[in-house]
Amino acid sequence: MDTIGNPALRQRLPQSAGDIVRRTAAVLGDGPRILPLELNELSAELLTILDRMAQVNAALDSRDKEALTQLIDSDGADDVAAEVRALPEIVRTMLRHGALFATQADIGIQLLGRGTLNPRDREIAVLRIGWLCQAPYEWGEHVIVAKKVGLTSEDIERITIGSGADGWTPLERAILRATEELYEQAMISDETWAVLATSLTEVQLIELPILVGQYQAVAYYQNSLRLRLHDGNAGLSAR
Repeated sequence: MDTIGNPALRQRLPQSAGDIVRRTAAVLGDGPRILPLELNELSAELLTILDRMAQVNAALDSRDKEALTQLIDSDGADDVAAEVRALPEIVRTMLRHGALFATQADIGIQLLGRGTLNPRDREIAVLRIGWLCQAPYEWGEHVIVAKKVGLTSEDIERITIGSGADGWTPLERAILRATEELYEQAMISDETWAVLATSLTEVQLIELPILVGQYQAVAYYQNSLRLRLHDGNAGLSAR
């Protein structure tokens, strides 16, 4: 059972495949609330911002990194046009607020490319907050990332249960519990902090709540903008 203390919150999390279908339909609605940029709306300034996104995707070994790299390296207008059309909708949508998107990408570069947390521990936290926020896009994309850093489908299923599931190491359980506490109480309890502090450095202890907050923010905008799932993203059904 989920260890979140609020029974009403537990009841809102999916309990069945039908629940997942209904939540996904509610988030995605009848399509994006803000349409992605068209080719003729892209500017040189926005194309420069894509360099930051390329760094984020390279840090994650994302399946989108090749498209971004090809775009940045394109020589002529025809090449650029082809590569822009291949960009995921999420990138072209967020470029409507390019300056803010660039700033958020800088945080992502720090956390993913230069972060101090073990990648497996990082993805456990990201997936847990993504599940708690019931964010189909974030969850589905990070299931793909998590498998690249060693998490199994069984691990991912247990993340949907949370810190109360069997099979976690003491540190992994504490990371899950910390994420749950941040979501519900906006702080990590003394008990959970004490367990974290036996394995994590001071730098990592600072990084963990910022990581969780970053991906809670990502879930907020992805859900609120009703961003459509990228090809190959199975959403909340992904394991």
